[in-house]
Amino acid sequence: MTAPHLRDRYLQDSINTASPGKLLVMLYDRMILDLMQGEEALRTGEREIANEKINHAQEIVLELRTTLEMDAWEGAPGLANLYGFILTELIGANIKRDADRVAGCRKLLEPLRDAWREAASAGT
Repeated sequence: MTAPHLRDRYLQDSINTASPGKLLVMLYDRMILDLMQGEEALRTGEREIANEKINHAQEIVLELRTTLEMDAWEGAPGLANLYGFILTELIGANIKRDADRVAGCRKLLEPLRDAWREAASAGT
């Protein structure tokens, strides 16, 4: 088996065996990576890469928003509203090629990711 195949298999095994909390942190990590790369691509004029990364981050936000259980805890509606705001901002940032708006979204999401990471590690 080649190195790329081994890497892909390792990643798939990591996903398949991860707890729900760990999966959530993995989604946040990927979303923030996409935002960092999209922001950088906008700043360097790489429009196609920026679009790809920002669109992928939007897909993750949409997934987080649609799978959010609104009755599970009292903070869920607020989190859903934040996800809606992030989606709107990312769409606008992508259209206007505004790296600062992408950075603003990332700065809002990083503390959430850190909180979910802490919660996930406390649960194990």
